[in-house]
Amino acid sequence: MAKASTSQSITLDHPLALDSGQELAQVDIAYETYGALDEAKSNAILICHALTGDQYVASDHPITGKPGWWENMVGSGKPLDTDRFHVICANVIGSCMGSTGPASLASDGKPLAMRFPVITIRDMVRGLVGLLDALGIEQLHAVVGGSMGGMQALSLAANWPERAARVLAIATTARHSAQNIAFHEVGRQAIMADPNWRDGDYYSHDTKPDNGLAVARMAAHITYLSEEGLTEKFGRRLQDRDAKSFGFDADFQVESYLRYQGSGFTRRFDANSYLYITRAMDYFDLAEEHGGKLANAFAGSKSRFCLVSFDSDWLYPTSESRHIVHALNAAGAKVSFVELSAPFGHDSFLLDVPALDRVIEGFLNG
Repeated sequence: MAKASTSQSITLDHPLALDSGQELAQVDIAYETYGALDEAKSNAILICHALTGDQYVASDHPITGKPGWWENMVGSGKPLDTDRFHVICANVIGSCMGSTGPASLASDGKPLAMRFPVITIRDMVRGLVGLLDALGIEQLHAVVGGSMGGMQALSLAANWPERAARVLAIATTARHSAQNIAFHEVGRQAIMADPNWRDGDYYSHDTKPDNGLAVARMAAHITYLSEEGLTEKFGRRLQDRDAKSFGFDADFQVESYLRYQGSGFTRRFDANSYLYITRAMDYFDLAEEHGGKLANAFAGSKSRFCLVSFDSDWLYPTSESRHIVHALNAAGAKVSFVELSAPFGHDSFLLDVPALDRVIEGFLNG
């Protein structure tokens, strides 16, 4: 395990203006750091987490006890080498692991719940920039992210172009497609249809919308996998039985797996946070933010970019990364791109893909 600092949190010294026109009067950012910051503050790498991720990128999760979600990448001698780099990973606003979100208390002492304003990916990055300002880090050696983390990395590059010398965006997109939005809407509706959701005001009751959140997680988790991976891992094999039950219990191993994923998720994640973060992802459209042309987002950028996709990822397929690469080329930016072969679908960036290790190490050290 990578040696991490104790969990840290800062309160920004200013309100955070949001794309919606509203503002957050007080913003807390919870984060973890790994490795020492050099005297010039020039060796910092910011890792941006995905939808259900958090700041515990390479240290045990305080609720589940499981290893960090990218522990294979972050640590001494690993691609994000903590002997050389000062690695920062922060919980985004809207989430539920210490940064300001729907479960945070309002001035009346009650959770904000649905009073929390709708946020965007750019708003999340505003919070991260506030953290960098507080830490006195003017320019990152690199910003790195996969999936929603890749969206944040691209947003930082587009809206704060001087803040990162390198931008590594993995298995991501510059805007959510209709299919992406549709899957998220199924999840949100599952949560809101749970009677324990109580219009978002479940914090003051003894129950939570765990059934709805579990279904939302199950639906989303399917999109993170590939058909090849599901077939290889589960096929049509039965779960702990020799014959079909002719009922609606989990007959198949894949059913049992999804139920396990759903129920385990409710232990560590807040249902309202899931609503807000998925909505932020659905609103993400980097071209729309810059006059309708994606190349405009990167005009004049001096950063070096690296885009990585996976051939089995149908959630954010290679065509999405190529679209970003073409825009970067049109803007005259320095960009490299690689499609890697892996059977794990969208989740490939989190799993054991040695070629990804080599790409990341080469890009960060080049």
